[in-house]
Amino acid sequence: MEGAKSKFEVSMEPISSFQRFKKNKLAMAGLFFIVLMILVSTFGSFIRLDKTENANDQKLSLALCKPGFNVQFISLKSDAKEWFPISKSESLGDTLRVELYEKNGSGEIRNFATKDLIANSEGVVVSKKKFWLGTDKYGRDVLSRLMAGASVSLLVGSIAVVISLILGVTLGLWAGYFKGWIDALISYFIQVVWAIPTLLLVMAICFAFGTGFWKVFVAVGLTMWVEVARITRGQVLGVREKEYIEAAKAIGNSSSRIIFKHVLPNVLSPIIVMSAANFASAILMEAGLSFLGLGAQIPTPSWGNMIRESYSYLTTDMAYLAFLPGVCIMLLVLSFMMVGNGLRDALDVREN
Repeated sequence: MEGAKSKFEVSMEPISSFQRFKKNKLAMAGLFFIVLMILVSTFGSFIRLDKTENANDQKLSLALCKPGFNVQFISLKSDAKEWFPISKSESLGDTLRVELYEKNGSGEIRNFATKDLIANSEGVVVSKKKFWLGTDKYGRDVLSRLMAGASVSLLVGSIAVVISLILGVTLGLWAGYFKGWIDALISYFIQVVWAIPTLLLVMAICFAFGTGFWKVFVAVGLTMWVEVARITRGQVLGVREKEYIEAAKAIGNSSSRIIFKHVLPNVLSPIIVMSAANFASAILMEAGLSFLGLGAQIPTPSWGNMIRESYSYLTTDMAYLAFLPGVCIMLLVLSFMMVGNGLRDALDVREN
């Protein structure tokens, strides 16, 4: 009986939100992909083939090369980032004569002093590069551009969500807790902004303040706070009537202490879930704005402007140039949505 009792007691132990989240395979898969993109964004500049800023090293002679393309190259000691694709090389004592690579036909013949070239551990100055996903119409490495574009999407999503949380949570807490004319004023403002289509509002902000990388953050963030404020207000209206809030008022706690110590912690769950959904929306919005030319500007490697540069190839055998950044956007947005659904189920106290 004791063994049966202990087994029963173990089975009745409450399951934590984290344990419920770990059981959701789709949510864990989404989280894994998001962490992978964060690592790529953080350390990508050290591991990608094109290590220049914005992965914008243009070699027009290598334009529109297919995935898996290999090319020999030499690099100068004076500037390690300066490299020359070559098709032939011939050693002439202290000089290396090379034929620069040209996709169609013979390239220019040039001579380099061997002492001015970077050699590998074996003393060989001619090395090889492999473009796993090929190159775009400017001869830039597509894989490097995709890796650099991940940081843009994650940065836009992060800043936009932070802005929306600061505005939305603050206004929602004020409206829900104080009620009265404050609630009426904030609710009226929310309804006015809510009535304006989000994309049109973002475009209007971009037209008013100009296009650019940092202005996208502000534009997207200033349009996403409305839903956060509505949800926060609704949750606070329910929590403020609880007995422990009345008790906190009775013992003389200030309004700010009650809001931040007792009210806010009890309304965080839906806000966290909403933040994941807003992150996905911000990524989509940034990609759309960049595609329209209102977001991150060339040469910033946004996935949206990568599609814009390559959508004309959709009917050719180079369609992957537009297809690949589209897949990246889809996977990252889907990952945040799966994580958001997993958080919703894990934080729902009615579950299990």
